[in-house]
Amino acid sequence: MKKPAAASTARAAASAPHEVRIIGGLWKRTKLPVADRPGLRPTPSRVRETLFNWLGQDLGGWRCIDAFAGTGALGLEAASRGAAEVVLVEQDGALLANLGRITTQLKAAGVRIERGDGVAALRQRVGQGWDVVFLDPPFGEGQNEALYFAALAAARQAVREDGLIYLEAPRPWGDDELARLGLQLHRQGKAGAVAFHLLRPLPPQ
Repeated sequence: MKKPAAASTARAAASAPHEVRIIGGLWKRTKLPVADRPGLRPTPSRVRETLFNWLGQDLGGWRCIDAFAGTGALGLEAASRGAAEVVLVEQDGALLANLGRITTQLKAAGVRIERGDGVAALRQRVGQGWDVVFLDPPFGEGQNEALYFAALAAARQAVREDGLIYLEAPRPWGDDELARLGLQLHRQGKAGAVAFHLLRPLPPQ
């Protein structure tokens, strides 16, 4: 039986951690606060560890966008591992304040915080050839399909032709639907309710 959305949201909030830690690089073990905000679901440590094993431990010189930053765990992990430029995009004022405090504490000169919509921020960067885009939108009780399609389409246009897109979603994405967006699956995993993917642009036809 499908559980009421309110009950599910309340349970998720109750089980959400109050902090997560950067797991590698210059700022290893640095704590990132997790505010009690609707839809905020930090990427679990074991998933981030797998992701950065896929990407490589040294991201020296990379340019990265964390389009739904939340705690900033993905973008700050990349910066900790040497990324030269990281943009953290977030709409929520409380989360922005947290991001401002932590980047000031870390003296994170290569990290820029941008208030706004993640999809719009990606659309503004069409053709700029970013190395990796992190997409971790709110799951929205499974009702965010349109947001996922829009975010993937915008990310495809923002990354370089051999760049990478990381996607977290409540379900695995298949080859056919990714191909319609000009993308192909490179790596994929599952952790609890989270399906995570590393995607590459399809070669030009």
